[in-house]
Amino acid sequence: MPSYSLDVNLKTYTVDVDADTPLLWILRDTLDLTGTKFGCGVNSCGACTVLLDGKAVRSCQLQIQNVGPAKITTIEGLSEDSSHPVQKAWEKAGVPQCGYCQGGQILTVVGLLNTYKQPTEQQINEAMINLCRCGTYHRMKEAIQEAIGS
Repeated sequence: MPSYSLDVNLKTYTVDVDADTPLLWILRDTLDLTGTKFGCGVNSCGACTVLLDGKAVRSCQLQIQNVGPAKITTIEGLSEDSSHPVQKAWEKAGVPQCGYCQGGQILTVVGLLNTYKQPTEQQINEAMINLCRCGTYHRMKEAIQEAIGS
């Protein structure tokens, strides 16, 4: 079984896993970073979203052999005290209900803002395709606008 070195939340880990193991399962089962959720397993819902070099990616379909030296950020690594502007905006807008999708949603917004400092409505709509069973999409948009303004 091959060894892989991962940079996760500014820490280096070495894992011995099969090359085709999805990053999601390494984060959750090997590194015990359970904020990254399993939703669908087919790259559709976004509950498994993490940042790869600042870009939002879905970890359920990203095999470890394809991660390379990229810096991975999970919801646990975004900030130690929930002080990231997107997290603060999320709280202010009262977005979370059940909370299951929130880590993926927040990291999707962070990835969007890493790409576009002042995203257009169209760019927001194109990026925010993660599913939320609670239907808090209108509050998410409020939080995104708050984060853009902060």
